[in-house]
Amino acid sequence: MTRIKEDIIRDVMTKITHDRKYAKNLVEAILRIVKQSLAAGEEVMISGFGYFKVRHKRARIGRNPKTKVAYEISERTVVTFYPSKVFRKELNPTSD
Repeated sequence: MTRIKEDIIRDVMTKITHDRKYAKNLVEAILRIVKQSLAAGEEVMISGFGYFKVRHKRARIGRNPKTKVAYEISERTVVTFYPSKVFRKELNPTSD
């Protein structure tokens, strides 16, 4: 199942017991801060969750696996997510 922003807003609304407009503004504000920070080249660390980091990838030569034709993949900036140890533990609990 794919979670969309509306699902998150609805969940926040029920958890904080406020109206939808307040929950939407809260979620939008958090996302806006994260996006602005990443656009400025800063890392965003959320304790117990993980951190987001901006990486620059150089241009390189790629190859279409079907036709074997080579083409240039342009230089780009990407955002990568690194989960925290706590979050990784929740995703992969040990069977003790």
